[in-house]
Amino acid sequence: MSKWRTLPPLSALRAFSAFAETGSVVAAAAQLGVTHAAVSQQIRALEKALDLALVARSGRRVEMTDDGRRLAEGVGRGFDEIARAVAELREGQDRRALQVTTTAMFASAWLVPRLGGFRAAHPGIDLVLDPSAGLRTLEPGGFDVAIRSGRGDWPGLEAKLLIPAPLVVVATPALLEGRAGSDLDALAALPWLSELGHNEATEFLARHGIVKALSGGVTHLPGNLLLDSVRAGHGLAVVTELLAEQDIASGRLQIVLRDEIDRGYYLVTRPGPQRPPLRAFARWITREARRQPGLSTAAQRV
Repeated sequence: MSKWRTLPPLSALRAFSAFAETGSVVAAAAQLGVTHAAVSQQIRALEKALDLALVARSGRRVEMTDDGRRLAEGVGRGFDEIARAVAELREGQDRRALQVTTTAMFASAWLVPRLGGFRAAHPGIDLVLDPSAGLRTLEPGGFDVAIRSGRGDWPGLEAKLLIPAPLVVVATPALLEGRAGSDLDALAALPWLSELGHNEATEFLARHGIVKALSGGVTHLPGNLLLDSVRAGHGLAVVTELLAEQDIASGRLQIVLRDEIDRGYYLVTRPGPQRPPLRAFARWITREARRQPGLSTAAQRV
């Protein structure tokens, strides 16, 4: 049988240890954030469980008995050992590399060019960046945070909008020459490009009433190569307008279709406390997102 099964309630031992350390029921209550009556009740419960008098009461004066002092020494050593083990675990967590997962396209076009600022501000934080089209599981000891495009509706996770980013279909003017953007059947006959692990082209066109197969063929490639291939005129692609905005502004790419669904890039984390490296990264990327040209005032307040 595990030794802890024979112990009195931990809450009673904790209250007694606080009393032994401070020498006062009132001070112990303040340390624990409870009332002094609650501390007195816990000490009496501990005495009842052990069938021993741990304190001697004389009016308002409360002092430990010999048995009480003996227990206080043992409990103190036990809590000290627990505190050391917890501190070591927390220190290890703080030193563990921060693991960030996002799409290859967002990583190459937006995040990586800005990471120098994070490195300069937080040189002591090691970083692991996973550019993956798949949705990685966020779990203790694994991935800490994801940056994903969507509507912020990932069950069981917390999502904070970083940047509004609607989807658009883009292509070079040369590829589109002689074709009207409103002629969806003609667009389906052109070559298309798609990020590995995604089927956004077919889904996007289906939302616009086109369910026929893309007869021009689809080339699947890593997200960090997608924009380069679009710029080279190898096909149309569905991208977030944010990542193609410079190409669109310069005329290298042209918007063919725009999605009406509100989407954005979100900072996605597990609920609950966050370790210091994650808090530092969240603060940094939120500030970077607010510097994004054209970011709406409403989005900045999220």
